[in-house]
Amino acid sequence: MAENNQNQAVVQTEEDLNEILRVRREKLADMKANGKDPFEITKFDFDSYTTQVKENFETLEGKKVRIAGRMMSRRIMGKASFCNIQDSKGNIQVYVRRDDVGEEEYAAFKKYDIGDIIGFEGFVFKTKTEEISVHAEGLQLLSKSLLPLPEKFHGLKDTDTRYRQRYVDLIVNPEVRDVFTKRSQIIKEVRNYLDNKGFLEVDTPILVPIEIGAAARHFKTHHNTLDMDMYLRIETELYLKRLIVGGMHRVYEVGRIFRNEGMDTKHNPEFTTVELYQAFTDYQGMMDLVEELYKGLAEKICGSKVITYQGKEIDMGHWERLTMVEAVKKYSGCDYYDWDSDEAARECAKKMHVEVPTNATKGTVLVELFDAFVEEKLIQPTFIYDYPVENSPLAKRKPEDPAFTERFEYFINATEFGNAFSELNDPIDQKERFEKQVEAKLAEEPDSKAEVDYDYVTALEYGMPPTGGLGFGIDRLVMLLTDSASIRDVLLFPTMKPLSE
Repeated sequence: MAENNQNQAVVQTEEDLNEILRVRREKLADMKANGKDPFEITKFDFDSYTTQVKENFETLEGKKVRIAGRMMSRRIMGKASFCNIQDSKGNIQVYVRRDDVGEEEYAAFKKYDIGDIIGFEGFVFKTKTEEISVHAEGLQLLSKSLLPLPEKFHGLKDTDTRYRQRYVDLIVNPEVRDVFTKRSQIIKEVRNYLDNKGFLEVDTPILVPIEIGAAARHFKTHHNTLDMDMYLRIETELYLKRLIVGGMHRVYEVGRIFRNEGMDTKHNPEFTTVELYQAFTDYQGMMDLVEELYKGLAEKICGSKVITYQGKEIDMGHWERLTMVEAVKKYSGCDYYDWDSDEAARECAKKMHVEVPTNATKGTVLVELFDAFVEEKLIQPTFIYDYPVENSPLAKRKPEDPAFTERFEYFINATEFGNAFSELNDPIDQKERFEKQVEAKLAEEPDSKAEVDYDYVTALEYGMPPTGGLGFGIDRLVMLLTDSASIRDVLLFPTMKPLSE
């Protein structure tokens, strides 16, 4: 087992690791035997972050500061040493000299390991190489690291390890911390935007009593006291719209959603969404809101409306608006209005080599053609609106063309980012659509426990005003604004299969 120039043990074999573990535990045992157990330390009053010291050097030069963080490297040079200390904001060099901290404390410091958490008191200065540093006058071991940090270019470049041991990933890859700092900023800005628009943030149940008939699959659990099966929610929509009925006319929720479905770079079984509902507006109002919100987020988080995502330049300042019919015609050449029957639509799909169900309607064919020819072309921000009623059970029909609904989705980099409706508020129509949805679900999955949410229908019978509704995923938004390739890169603890399986 060798040592590199930063005093970090290089782990090459399991035997090396076992030796490191033995040595570090022996050091801890010696400390405890001498009455210096680092795990008994309850607090350290620091007054400065590393970045504050660097950014305010002119006013802090020569003045005392107290900093604390993890030792990431060290160079021992006889009676003096340099180490690098990393805290939650950044890192800084610390100069430790025997004559300043004392012979006993310096001897102890030389036995500390990379990864140990240390508090320092000292004055701010610049080295001969002009590096802003802290000249230690005192130090205290605050926590002992019993495991070695991975080598910079080995252990934590493996994505599986990074996701499973996010705590280590955050230590050795500072850019990862930047992503999650931006995630918090993005959520904060979304909340600020909606709060300033007069929306009220609310909480709705995560455990729900029925499995609704939507296409998404539920996670199932059991409530022992009530002796009843319950389900983790797949949306927040129906509870939020109950609040619209109740007179809370602008509401939103930032909430965790759970769907028992596949996993890939854009999907995780649990994820975060924002759903919002505004009375007395429609889907056009929601389009305007999305455009204004995303432009503002790009500028505040990225510093410009023009951003780069995975090598592609995305102009968040310009949004195209196309109906689904217009988009399909533009990218496939097929015109919905040329089809005089469902059969004609199916024949068109066949000619375009797109498989559709044998009983597919014109609306179903339109959606299939959209999936086959359009979505992959939508790199720049684009609203696709006016969806067929067949795949929009909660959206209001267009008065001038009842075959379509007042619904839109918006796409960036060939990915759907959000979904919005002029919300259906006709309880009779809603009940019929729910019943058809459940019927279709049971036909597809006979063992399903899907039910109609008749309580929601009852709520609509009391009267819901015309309402615009919108839902969008926080995780995909964070991916976009942090140039992250996978949803796992923006989830602190993504769902992972246990290593034992």
